[in-house]
Amino acid sequence: MSTPESRGTPVHVESQDHLEELVAGENVVLVDFYADWCGPCKMLEPTVDEIAAETDALVLKVDIDELQELARDQGIRSVPTLQFYADGEQAKQVIGVQDKDDLVEVVEQLSS
Repeated sequence: MSTPESRGTPVHVESQDHLEELVAGENVVLVDFYADWCGPCKMLEPTVDEIAAETDALVLKVDIDELQELARDQGIRSVPTLQFYADGEQAKQVIGVQDKDDLVEVVEQLSS
């Protein structure tokens, strides 16, 4: 499992180890816990894609149906849930559809 070759697109997380490896190797990480059947997740997806393209944060996507154990271990109770990490440590978590400007502001605060 390698780190993402290119910035600008969300990375699909394949396992707990993959998530830990990616979070540990980056300054700022946004993890989007989602499900294909989730309407609000679909509404948030373009925003998450734009954050990946427009900020320095590494954006990760976790399909909670595919990785149920990982979602449970992370305490995910509803989707979409977004977790922000700074230097390998969880810094913030928000639940539900969020305004892009608010999410970018969190990324910028964690980057500084």
